[in-house]
Parts: sequence; C-alpha cells; structure tokens
Amino acid sequence: MAWANWLTRALRNSDLMIALAILVVVTMLILPMPKWMLDTFIVFNFAASIVIALMAVNITNPLQFSVFPALLLVTTLFRLALSIVATKLILGTGSAGKVIETFGQFVVGGDFVVGVVAFLILVVVQFVVITNGAGRVAEVAARFTLDAMPGKQMAIDADLNAGLINQEEAKRRRRAIELEADFYGAMDGASKFVKGDAIAAILIILINIIGGFAVGFLRGQGDAMTVLQTYTLLTVGEGLVAQIPALLISTATGLLVTRASTEQAMGQDVVGQVLQYPRVLMAAGGAIAFLSLVPGFPKFQFVVVGAALFGLGYLATRVNLLPQPTEPEPSEEPAQPLPTGPEAVLPMLKVDAIELEIGYGLMPLVDPNQKGDLLERIAAIRRQLATDLGFVMPSVRVRDNVRLRPMQYQIKIRGETVAQAEAQPRMLLAMPPSADSPPIEGVATTEPVFGMRAYWIEPHLRETAQRLGYTVVEPTAVVATHLTEIVRRHAAELLGRAEVQQLLDNLKEHNPVVVQEVVPDLLTLGEVQKVLQHLLREGVPIRDLETVLETLGDHAGRTRDGEALGEYARAALARTITHRLQSPDGKLRLMALEPALEAQLRERVEPTPNGAVLGVDLETSRALLQAIAQHAQQMTARGYLPVLACAGNLRLPIRKLLGAELPQVHVIAYHEIAPNTNIEIVEQIRRAEALGVAVAAA
Repeated sequence: MAWANWLTRALRNSDLMIALAILVVVTMLILPMPKWMLDTFIVFNFAASIVIALMAVNITNPLQFSVFPALLLVTTLFRLALSIVATKLILGTGSAGKVIETFGQFVVGGDFVVGVVAFLILVVVQFVVITNGAGRVAEVAARFTLDAMPGKQMAIDADLNAGLINQEEAKRRRRAIELEADFYGAMDGASKFVKGDAIAAILIILINIIGGFAVGFLRGQGDAMTVLQTYTLLTVGEGLVAQIPALLISTATGLLVTRASTEQAMGQDVVGQVLQYPRVLMAAGGAIAFLSLVPGFPKFQFVVVGAALFGLGYLATRVNLLPQPTEPEPSEEPAQPLPTGPEAVLPMLKVDAIELEIGYGLMPLVDPNQKGDLLERIAAIRRQLATDLGFVMPSVRVRDNVRLRPMQYQIKIRGETVAQAEAQPRMLLAMPPSADSPPIEGVATTEPVFGMRAYWIEPHLRETAQRLGYTVVEPTAVVATHLTEIVRRHAAELLGRAEVQQLLDNLKEHNPVVVQEVVPDLLTLGEVQKVLQHLLREGVPIRDLETVLETLGDHAGRTRDGEALGEYARAALARTITHRLQSPDGKLRLMALEPALEAQLRERVEPTPNGAVLGVDLETSRALLQAIAQHAQQMTARGYLPVLACAGNLRLPIRKLLGAELPQVHVIAYHEIAPNTNIEIVEQIRRAEALGVAVAAA
C-alpha cells in the first residue's frame, strides 16, 4: 500500500498539483512534444471530459461542483494547448501521433471530405446549439439569481421569525444563497470560454488545412490531391480529437446552468468534490479502458489511464483520500431535523425586548459594505444609556420585514409596535432652526422624534442647508435617535429582573454589604425592580445604585410599597434630579402652584390600593391639565425646560394626573431640590384657572 500512501499525500497537496498542471500546459505552448506524449495527453483530455460530464449528470445541486467555472477555464486552455502542439507536429512532420491518425483514418473512413463534413457538423452542433444555449441560460440564471437574492433572504428571515427554522439553519441557507449567486455569476463568464473555444476550433482547422497544403506542396511530398488528402485527414483527426471532449464539457456546462465559489483553494475543491463520487471515477476508468479495444488506438495509454481512474475510484471507497483542511472550517452539514412535538413551537413563544424592523429599502443602513453604520450607532446607544441612566439596554434585534413599505421602519417593545416612521437611506434630513424658517428644496416630512417640520434633501445640498441654519443629520442618525428616545420612554418596561440582578451583581463586586443588607433580607428582587422602574419611568438615573439601595435599607422596615420607596429614593437623589433639570446657566426655573391652589389640592389627595391620587372630578382635572399645559408651553417658548414644583405629598398624584398627556412636564417636590440651588419661579398656576368652573361657581 506504499503507492496508496504516496497518492494520498499527493492528493492532500492538490494545490501544488494544480499549479504544476497549469505550468505543464504553458510549457506545451512553447516546447516541442513527442508524439507519444501528445497521445497520452489526448487520452487524459478524453478522461477529464468524461469525468466532468458524468459529474454534471450525477450531482443534484450545482454547489456540489462549484469549482466547475474555474475548471472549465483550465480544461479549455489544456485543449487549446493540445491543438497547438498537434498543429506544430502536423505542419512540421506530417504526422501527429496515433490517436489523431486513427481518428483521421478509421473514424471517418479515410475520406477527407467526409471528415471535413463530420467535423463541421460537430462544430455547428456545439457552437450553435449547445454553446449558445448554455451561454444564454448562464446569463439569464446569473441575472435572475442576483435579482432574487433579497427575496430569498427575506423568506429565510420570515421562516426564522415564524419559528420554522433555527438560527443555524438560517445561517446555512444564507450561505447557500451567497454561493449560488457566486456560482451563476462565474458560469456567466465561463460560458464565454466555451464559445471562444468553438470559434478557435474552426480557425485552427482552416489554418491546418491551408498551411499543411502549402507546406506539403512546397516540400514536394506528392501531387496536390495527395498532399490535401494527407493534411486534411490529419487536421480533421485533430479537430475531432479536440472537439469531442469539448462537446462533452459544453454539455456539462448546459447541464449545470439549467439545474459558487467556496472558501477553500481550487485544488482542494477539485480533489475533494471529485473524490466524493468514486463510482464516477470507476465508470470513467472502465469507459477509457474499453476504448483500447478500438482498432488502431494505443492500447497502452487507454489501459493505463482507464486502470488509473478505476483504481483511484476503488481506492477512494476504501481509503480516505480527501484533502484535510489546514484549519478548522465551519460545519456545512445540513441542520438537524427540527423537532415535531410541543417543543417545535417553543421558540415561537420567545419575545425580544427590543426589535427594529426595517423595509427592504433600508437595508443599506445596516450593510457595512454600503457604508451602513446603524449597528455601530446602536452599540453607541447602549453605552450612552448606561452612562446617562445607569440602565443596561437589552440587545436590539434588527431584521427586515417584507410587510413594511420599502422605506418604513418599526420599533417594537416586547413584541408590540410602539413607533414607526420612514427614512430615506440615500438622502439627509434637514431640520429648520425655527418654525418660520424658509423652506428648502427637498421632500417635506416630519421629524419622527419631536414632530418637527423637516425635509429630506440630496447630499449635495448639505452645505446650502447648513448656511440657512438647518440641522442636517444622516438617515442612520435619525433612526438611532428615534430608537434612543423610545428606549428612554420605555426603560421601565425593559428593566426586568434579570437586568436588575445583573446590576446588583455588578454593585456587589465593590460594595457587597449594601446589597446583602437589602436583598434578600429586607426586600425581594422584584420589589427592588419596582423601585428602579419607578425612577426610570420619570427619567431619573439609577446609575448611583449604591445610594438607592442605602435609602431602601433605611426605609424598607417601615414600608414595602414600591411607589413610597421610590419617592424616598428620589429625595436621596435630589442632587442628580436637580442637575438634570437646571438650565445651562445653572438656574432651576420652575412653575409653581399658587399657595391656595396647592393647599386645596393637598386636601384632595386620597389613598387607593394603587397609591395616592387626586380626588377631583373629571371637569376639574381637565381644567388643571389645561392650565399646566398652557404654562408649560410658555416656558418652552422661552427656552426653558417645563418643570412643576409642588409639595412632597402632591408630587406623585400630580404626576399620575399628567400621565401620558403631558409626559414632557417634569414634576418635582420641593425637598427634591438640592441645597444652594439658584431657583427662579417663572410661571405660577393660579387657583382660578386651575380649578375653572368649580371656583367660579363658589
């Protein structure tokens, strides 16, 4: 088995073998070659074409023979090199080896007219029928494969979202789509080699006949008819020897394109993929050996090449001849069958905390190859929120949705849509500095976060818009800003027990005492979660978790109510709250309640199972809301943040009253203002306007 071991080592270094084969082909174009070597290479050419044709018939998927486009180029070059070598021998010696002579004499019966006609018919069949057809099919297949890629990708995502496939299967299918696109694109170009080979065959036969006749007649090798007979038969024999393998490979080309490059080197692909079908090698070897029975054929070459192929196929069934990869490669094995029992639907029950669904027109925003940086911006959002709120933002699942409009995107929280808008991936969003700013050339729209008037403009208008005072932002920044604001508003919903435990574990690393004192001795993890959610609901950072837990430790003995503990925590975070509400000049500008109004509202605070609320009728609550909204609007118009200050026991009931109607108004208690803060009361809500009809009637 020494020869088997040697063969195994050679095949495992197939890269060198391929390089050596190409070098031999180039050498054939330059150096003269003896007839016996030409015969051997012609037999090898027949064997290679039969193997390729049988491979094309036996495979069930083009990706199983993805190396074919490159192999087609090499075999075409090899066949043309044989034609050049044969031409030199025919014109130089008047002979071209036994195979060519046998084709010229035996196959066409020694009649050069019959030979020329047979050759022309063969070329016409190959050029007009097979080559043109295969080339056209390859061109159409390449175009439609590339056009269908987005739809196939979306279909995979739809199956993944529906729980029909898992992540590994989705990854495998996406890789198969990429390889398929690569394969048909390569076949579109490779088919041109086959067409060029057919044209070259016609030119070569004309050159050989005319050149051979001229050489033979000038050398005095006989009369004109004898010379024409001799050289035409040799030329026809050479043409048939070249075109029969070419016909087989052209047929294989048509078979492949009517039914992708890989990550491995070409030599490993050729050897690995061919040796996966040892029966093909054995059948090809038997066919070549059988051809040795044809009278006049060199039996030795046919028998040796046939036996070699048969032995290689037989050996492949007994010994592992496949080349071993130099480094571990990702598994390309088919995914395991999906479960069919109750566990088959379990993945469908999973709800992502945050989802960003985009239409197919917004794919450039997330594709790094198209300079899309949305994923990088999302990573920056996580860092920003961790710094601003102390909140660990869950991972954002970004995927396309075929049900959305091309330029539309949706933001989902816990599986439900909370916001949606549209963006233009090839344009910029320009926002005017004020409501009375002049319009700019572009598509009028509304900025999705704050509802401002804006325009989608072409990139070349950026400088023009900036000179007019417009704020110009990239489309990825628009989506990222929208996502940031949505996460801020819903931070309380996104803070689950797992996230709270993660925060506590992080704090425990440098202050384990405060964590152990509160959880689980005084409060459960869920109760701590409710307090932190209470803070996040109003935008109070929980980054100073140590202070929050110390406050909970001080008051948890008296109450375990989440809202009450949250209010205690707010008081402990007074410096943080004050700092976030101060104007850039350091002043804390407030609107306050008239003392008579505040006293009357404090009397109407009522405890309920859901916490303290204002016990006022619907008409009074509407009047109070309208008054607060009016003064908040006046503060905003003056460039101030709308902040309402009130007594401690009124803060939470008023905040509940404002609810979702006035979320932009910040409500703080007087004891939540840090000492030594420069305060300015810029608006005062009077009892008459706040209580409306009720006061007038009194």
